Formats: sequence, structure tokens, C-alpha cells
Amino acid sequence: MLDNLPQINQFLNEVFAHGAFWIYLTIFVACFIENVFPPFPGDTFIIAAGGLVGLMRLSLIPAIAVVVLGGTASVMLLYYLGDHYGRAYFLRKNFKYFNADDIHEMEAQFRRYGGTLMVVSRFVLGFRSAIAIVAGISEYNPVKTFVYSIISYLLFAGLIFYAAIELVDNFPEVERYFKTYSMVVWPLLFILAAVYIGRMIYKHVRRG
Repeated sequence: MLDNLPQINQFLNEVFAHGAFWIYLTIFVACFIENVFPPFPGDTFIIAAGGLVGLMRLSLIPAIAVVVLGGTASVMLLYYLGDHYGRAYFLRKNFKYFNADDIHEMEAQFRRYGGTLMVVSRFVLGFRSAIAIVAGISEYNPVKTFVYSIISYLLFAGLIFYAAIELVDNFPEVERYFKTYSMVVWPLLFILAAVYIGRMIYKHVRRG
């Protein structure tokens, strides 16, 4: 998550030459793109924005606002695509990374923990995009989708901004914090993925 931070900081510094408005717009666009194209390093832009707030180069409220609005807008776009094309379309397409079995499994979990999954989705890389589509496929309440997405982004942005503002003068501490975050989250995701794949294989063997 921090690998691209120096390059992004340099890029934002260059954008600053044209005024703070363009920084806010850049952060908005980055947070929008990250859900549509999950490999995009939206997290790093949020970290950089928090650092700029800590350095008093950006204002806190507008910076958080563009993060929340950009991310929520992309979630609602994916929700719309799921709702518009419908369940049958995605089952028929059976995408490699979003296949029919994935959809069935996620729908079952979403029916049980829909709101909770949406609130925590921003904290899990790649997960939020699939959840947004499943919400649309399931015809989940769009108002709830919007509200839960805002809550998720507020929590995530708030935590990152708080850490960045408090530790902006001691960047190694910030780096260690996010490395710890990665060390905890990624092994957990690996375990969950292994359990999920194991269940899929077991179901496949039973059907076979």
C-alpha cells in the first residue's frame, strides 16, 4: 500500500502548482477509480491526502469529503450495474474472478450480513467491488447501500487521516502502522480465501 507513496506525493506536489482544487479533484477521481479498477492504489492517495492535511496544505473536512464522495460514487455505480444487468447476466457470464459459485456464496452471506459486510468492505482490498455488485444483483435497498458505503468510507478515511495527522512528523511510525495493518489483514484474507476455496471444492466433489 505504501510502495507508490513517494511517486504519488511527487505527483500531488506537481498538481499543487495549479491550486488546491485540483488536488481535491485528483483525490476524488482516485477514490472513484479504485473500486472500478481494484488494482488502482486508491489507499495510497488517501494516505497522501492525510499527510497533506497534517502538513496543513489541505483542509480536513473537504479532504475527507472528496474521499467519501469519490468512493461512494463508485460503489453506487457498481450497485447500479449489478441491479441493471441482473443476476441472470452475471451467472451467464460466469466471470473468472466473479463466477456463478462466487455469486451464490456471496448472496447467501449478503442475505445474512448485508449491512455489516458493506460497512467493513472498505477495509478489505478488492472485496468492496464485489459486495457492491452483489448488493445490486440482490436488489438491496439503494438508500441503505448509499448510507452504509458512506459509513464505511468515513471510518476508513477517519482512521487513516487521524494516523497521518498525528504522525506526519514521524513518517517511519506511519509506515510501521500500515505494515502492521497489512501483516494482520493479508494473512486473515489468505485464511478466509483458503476456507472459501475448500468449501467450493468440497461442494463440487459432493455434486460430482
